[in-house]
Amino acid sequence: MPWHAQLQLDYSLEAGRCVARHTHTGPLRILQSLYPEGDAICHNVLVHPPGGLVGGDTLDIAVHAQSGSHALITTPGASRFYRSDGQSALQRSQLRLERDARLEWLPLEAICYSGCLAENRITMDLAPGAELMGWDITALGLPNAQLPFVAGHLRQHIEVPGVWLERGMLEASDTRLLDGPVGLAGQRCMASFFFIAGTPLGRERRQAALDSARALIAPHALARTAGATSPHPGVIVVRVLAPVVEPAMDLLRALRHAWRQLLWDKTPSSPRIWSM
Repeated sequence: MPWHAQLQLDYSLEAGRCVARHTHTGPLRILQSLYPEGDAICHNVLVHPPGGLVGGDTLDIAVHAQSGSHALITTPGASRFYRSDGQSALQRSQLRLERDARLEWLPLEAICYSGCLAENRITMDLAPGAELMGWDITALGLPNAQLPFVAGHLRQHIEVPGVWLERGMLEASDTRLLDGPVGLAGQRCMASFFFIAGTPLGRERRQAALDSARALIAPHALARTAGATSPHPGVIVVRVLAPVVEPAMDLLRALRHAWRQLLWDKTPSSPRIWSM
């Protein structure tokens, strides 16, 4: 039986403390709020007990960060799109930030198993002064387990309405796209790390972020398949291709630490669950 799980997560700044409140239906919820950096930044772990989506399942995640709040959201492990019997599985995330809010959107990777019919949608809507740092990481199959992605498809949609849109379809049968030199070139992990601003970034701040990213990319093992760009004054993006998730995640975590320090004057801090 397909699941339709929903989570509404609201953050507000109350007497100097970022407070999370949520409602949910179905198997989708958050664990206890944590404050490893102090009261001003609320860390939450989003959990989906079934561990994956099959054909017909829908996960709806809505995050609303009220003015002045700062939240960090991650997951305890990879999400999974399993083989489908003909119906699509949808994960839809809608992130809305009010004036001067900050959000770190850091879910671990989504794994597309062979035969899945998957759709992953992220929409981000930011008021002036709001800023969001986040990533999207997708693994096609499990190459190291000899479980290649040879059937099915992934629809990908990342949008800041009126500002930035990336949308595409990856068909397992499209070997020209998956293996060709102007496509994924045989890589099976694709990742994007992005910084979104509700108010256009000044030229100096934007260039400093690009320079910082390029300095980290240059000596990395993925230097030939990673790059940083700014398609809009309110958007900075690093795109990465890798054979598997681990080297891409290594680069993205280093980039996050650097941008957190540079753009927000925050010391590096990783969610505790990543070290478990």
